[in-house]
Amino acid sequence: MRTTRTVTTAAAFAAAAALTLTACGGSGGSGDDAGAEKPATVEKEQKKGGSVLDSPFEKPDLTLTGTDGKQYDMIKETKGYPTLLYFGYTNCPDICPLTMSNIAVAKSKLPKDEQKKLRVVFVTSDPKRDKPKPLGTWLKGQDPSFIGLTGDFETIQAGARSVGVSIEPSYKKKNGDIVSTHGAQLLAFSPKDDKAHVLYTERNTTPEVLEKELPKIIKGENP
Repeated sequence: MRTTRTVTTAAAFAAAAALTLTACGGSGGSGDDAGAEKPATVEKEQKKGGSVLDSPFEKPDLTLTGTDGKQYDMIKETKGYPTLLYFGYTNCPDICPLTMSNIAVAKSKLPKDEQKKLRVVFVTSDPKRDKPKPLGTWLKGQDPSFIGLTGDFETIQAGARSVGVSIEPSYKKKNGDIVSTHGAQLLAFSPKDDKAHVLYTERNTTPEVLEKELPKIIKGENP
């Protein structure tokens, strides 16, 4: 039996600020890793699966625009459902599409009733470019059930920070590439209390890990 390590809230914020902070190059297709620190000690600790938080995060109070152009109240719409939350952007050349693809693969292998219960929410960190329609098209390529949200950057940034995720405004490099720096962690919220009890980093969001642990998360249990 695998023992899941417990991570303190402080460690979760450290992971958000360092381990999972990723600078992604956009239009040019190459990432800009300058300043993306990844402490080996935290990576090693989280390779086998999600880490259980000793102080769970409250679900962020976010009312944003969905891919259908309508307002979406995250707290209200996902209340009582097992929910995965990820902040990223559609022009990301690597980590964002890989993470969402991994979730889609793992979800597809779950029993149908569990698939119906799971809510996967993708909140853009680059709302200037990720408008509702293109965001919806991008997510449908992963899984049609995935929920995409966009809106005011300051609102998104505040919501991300409330769950320990660091995102910064996009900027253009001299060569024309657009870079968006965002935390790459995935948060899993329990259907029992709507709090995030489990945190995944880019190192442990493999389809195998998620397929193994999602059934427990869907039931409101810690993996």
